[in-house]
Amino acid sequence: MVGLRLGPLLRYVDEDTATVWVETAGPCEAEVRCDGTTAGGSARTWHVAGHHYALVTVVGLEPGTETPYRVLLDGEEVWPLPPPAAGAGSGGTGTAFPPSTIRTPAPDTTELTLAFGSCRWAARPADSSHDPVGPDALDALAQRAIASGGSARPDVLVLLGDQVYADETSEAVREKLARGRDLSEPPWDQVADYEEYTELYYESWLDPEVRWLLSTVPSCMIFDDHDVIDDWNTSESWQRDIRATSWWRERILGGLTSYWVHQHLGNLSPGELAEDPLFASVRAAEDGAEPLRKFAEHADADPVNVRWSYRRDFGRVRLLMADTRAARVLPERERAMIDAREMAWLREQALPRDPGGSGEPGDPGEYDHLLIGTSLPWLLPPAIHGAEEWITALCGGARGPRWARLGERLRRAADLEHWAAFPRSFEALTDLVKEVATGPGAPATVCVLSGDVHHAYIAEPRFPDAEGEPEAEPGAGAGAGRSAPARVVQLTCSPMHNSIPAFMRAGFRFGWSGAGRRLGRAFARHGRVPRPSLKWRRTGGPWFGNQLMTLALSGRGAELALDQARAGDVDAGTATGAGGPAHPAPRAVTSRSWLERVHTRALASPAPSPTSLAE
Repeated sequence: MVGLRLGPLLRYVDEDTATVWVETAGPCEAEVRCDGTTAGGSARTWHVAGHHYALVTVVGLEPGTETPYRVLLDGEEVWPLPPPAAGAGSGGTGTAFPPSTIRTPAPDTTELTLAFGSCRWAARPADSSHDPVGPDALDALAQRAIASGGSARPDVLVLLGDQVYADETSEAVREKLARGRDLSEPPWDQVADYEEYTELYYESWLDPEVRWLLSTVPSCMIFDDHDVIDDWNTSESWQRDIRATSWWRERILGGLTSYWVHQHLGNLSPGELAEDPLFASVRAAEDGAEPLRKFAEHADADPVNVRWSYRRDFGRVRLLMADTRAARVLPERERAMIDAREMAWLREQALPRDPGGSGEPGDPGEYDHLLIGTSLPWLLPPAIHGAEEWITALCGGARGPRWARLGERLRRAADLEHWAAFPRSFEALTDLVKEVATGPGAPATVCVLSGDVHHAYIAEPRFPDAEGEPEAEPGAGAGAGRSAPARVVQLTCSPMHNSIPAFMRAGFRFGWSGAGRRLGRAFARHGRVPRPSLKWRRTGGPWFGNQLMTLALSGRGAELALDQARAGDVDAGTATGAGGPAHPAPRAVTSRSWLERVHTRALASPAPSPTSLAE
């Protein structure tokens, strides 16, 4: 009998189809069978470097239903796993996990609950009574859902980078790496190649509670730097230096290949998968490692011709996930966070094809909320924004070669490589957000979802209106006409399971202060950098801890909640609700970790009904 090594992961779901990803112990026919219905699907596994995978497209689902499913390999059931022995259940509760289900949206649904976060260092503590980086927020989300019998879960989970840490391995992973090579040689205790990358995914996704959660909540993912290496693609000189090392080539090929297999493929719809020539080549090959290595080489050498960014629509909510790592343009005089082709794609997905509002795909009138996923925050604390502008100007020669060398050292040492470090890209994204927020058929909200910085905050910009009137205050709302922008918010939430030194906490707090704002402008003036075209301010946070944000969207209404992980047992009736800020908590007992709601706010009010308008 062929066993299940990893998964299942429920990835894409629409009204009547879904995709389920698995890794198996050998070649086989993988089948997803839905209970009480004829819906299902099967696929032959494909082979990559000694590993076997399948991405099964499930068809025939009924809209607006929740359907339990099972996974069979060569006709033998391998999921759900057998119930635990008495007293050894999920999270120590002595009960089996709820069934894994596929929950499809109803036709014309206007409701969505979306949870998001980033930066999950998956290592489990050697001493289960103490986790040095605190309780895992993703594990706590799973615990909450398990306690509710599976009902208390978001509709979709958005993971914004650092799903694995290739450069910060745990003791358990290091022990496995040491069995195959000498860790005193480069790349030392970091992962070296595709095979070692697979150990990171096993460590992260075989966590029992998280494994169940990913089997029943659709997920969207994008990489950040630690999925490959800290400060990946910081600058042209950084890239030149690392390419000169003996170990980098295998690392980048293994990183991009493993990301394609484990994360990227599931981001695509069944229609996109059917038209993807690389997926077809991998499935047809005796060993898909060869076409994948060629693809990874091409993607690293010439990223302009590879697009990792993607779009997902959830009813009247549009998610645009932007690649802010691999798509960078690094020569100092041309620096861009994403290349011109990628930015053009982003604009095409967000803006109307006909400025008058044609109703063609891409017309903002088609959605009520636009979510732009970018692993790196667009709006930073002003002190940090100014410092990044300054460093970029120095590296570009604004103060001469000596300052340029200092600037590069500071850029690498302080991780100064967010949108502000790519000024033209910052302005391009700002222009795009403004066009969407103030254009015809503007959505109720434009939310930029980010992670990376190991804390959470809310920031809101102020846009001058189309007629040159005084700037609209953050949160002015989406009214009729071009001069009333949609609610635009930068929502940053990180980490899910990691830590931040005390001095950095103090630095982030200072960065939002009046003194920090003045320091940022002083940096920019020294670099001869003009003022940015946009003003913004913090309207929530900073919050520190392991955490997740949740958006509850209903029609043109939007509510936000921030939950932080807490350790220990709790009566879930005193903890937080399920899918969004308005849901009551289930009465059940969870253990190990739980989520405490620390902040809620309304981002947009629902549009008035025709009846209320008549009144």
